[in-house]
Amino acid sequence: MSFRRAVGLVCGFAGGSAVLVCAAVAAESRGYSGDKLGERRWLTAAVSVLHAAQPASWASGNHSVQSSGYGWDNNWDKRDPNSSPRRKERSKEENGSDAENNKPTATRHIFLIRHSQYNLNGNGDREKTLTALGREQAELTGQRLAALGIRYDVMIHSSMARATETASIISKFLPGVDLVSCDLLREGAPIEPVPPVSHWKPDAVQYHEDSARIEAAFRRYIHRAEPKQKDDSYEIIVCHANVIRYFVCRALQFPPEGWLRLGLNNGSITWLTIRPSGRVALRALGDSGFMPPDKVTRT
Repeated sequence: MSFRRAVGLVCGFAGGSAVLVCAAVAAESRGYSGDKLGERRWLTAAVSVLHAAQPASWASGNHSVQSSGYGWDNNWDKRDPNSSPRRKERSKEENGSDAENNKPTATRHIFLIRHSQYNLNGNGDREKTLTALGREQAELTGQRLAALGIRYDVMIHSSMARATETASIISKFLPGVDLVSCDLLREGAPIEPVPPVSHWKPDAVQYHEDSARIEAAFRRYIHRAEPKQKDDSYEIIVCHANVIRYFVCRALQFPPEGWLRLGLNNGSITWLTIRPSGRVALRALGDSGFMPPDKVTRT
């Protein structure tokens, strides 16, 4: 096999890598085309570089994955009607209309609201109430949610004081929307962040306890609609930055250890859409553009 033809095969495997093509041309221009040993060494190095650039799973022969190295798990919420053996057997026995009724058809819209600015110097959760600016931020968030013209189904909030107060203020702009408190949504340490940071190092026991609780909250609230839900839903969850960032990473099937790389302002709006198929879209992340610049904070 000629050197040029071998390089062509390597480039074809890589999807037409322009880098390898240019390198091959450069090699010939330097007179390497007559040096068989040099050609083999260059080709070996090129294949090594190409192999290193591929997803790790390619080494096992699985070439069906995405370029990130991971495929999308359609059954991430364990509600995919096509993934349950029992459902498959049942669908064979049921008529077509009954089988269709077991498939989700509605879309869920989930608005994740970070609580407003609060008093950091309070003793215990009860004293860590919103500051005057925090109350203004909550009003601005409530006005923004109302201005969207959406008919919301429910507002669920963390049982911590700052989230409860934020939800209470927002609710004034959304009359008729029920308020529900939930302990699972309390702030905590969802998982050790990568890379680590020096200014925030919870004890191992905190990760051990909080991670299970926050993951339980994710499984309770972030999933596709049930088959019995016929209309699209719009739900608000008022909680905390760590919880929201973890939810976003998990919902998009990004490495959850990267949650701390995301930043959220107080009173900001994060909007997740979950389709009946289980596909998830992030329509907004930490949106606080509706607030005047002098009202924006992150503490």
